[in-house]
Amino acid sequence: MKFFIIFFIIINLFYSDLKASEETIEKLKAGKKIVFIRHALAPGGGDPENFDLKKCKTQRNLNIEGISQSKNLGNFFEKNKIKIDKVLSSEWCRCKDTAKFAFKNYETFDGLNSFFSDKFRKNKKQQITKLLDYLENWNESGNLILITHYVVILEIMDKSASSGEIIVADKNLNYIGSISEY
Repeated sequence: MKFFIIFFIIINLFYSDLKASEETIEKLKAGKKIVFIRHALAPGGGDPENFDLKKCKTQRNLNIEGISQSKNLGNFFEKNKIKIDKVLSSEWCRCKDTAKFAFKNYETFDGLNSFFSDKFRKNKKQQITKLLDYLENWNESGNLILITHYVVILEIMDKSASSGEIIVADKNLNYIGSISEY
């Protein structure tokens, strides 16, 4: 009996997550959503001390799994026929690579840059203001894709995101749902 109850709970949780993901996908298909994506898997935490924004080899970068995750991310949007108006990426190489492998075409936007390290923490207020101003003025029919960092998503959406996770919001930054399995 105990096994049956545990099995039922697990199946119910799985079905609830699946249903929530399907609802989120349908809302994405309708367009006009702001889509935050944390960069794909780049092992480690933060950046090395010698980090240089203009030199990818000094940064934490995507590994093979992160590259594959990025490609799967792009396939997810294509397979589900989700319209994309624009893809913006942080200037960090792991974000730009996620954008490149997933969507091919993207632009960098410094409002999406990380402020995790002491070196960049002083930019937080200015970046968040710049990002919020951009979002307030964005008014397209498709979806706006923002490839960024954990700290930016947490600050804007008050949601934590794992590598490659999709966080979907409406124009007013109301949380709609997240997708981590695609």
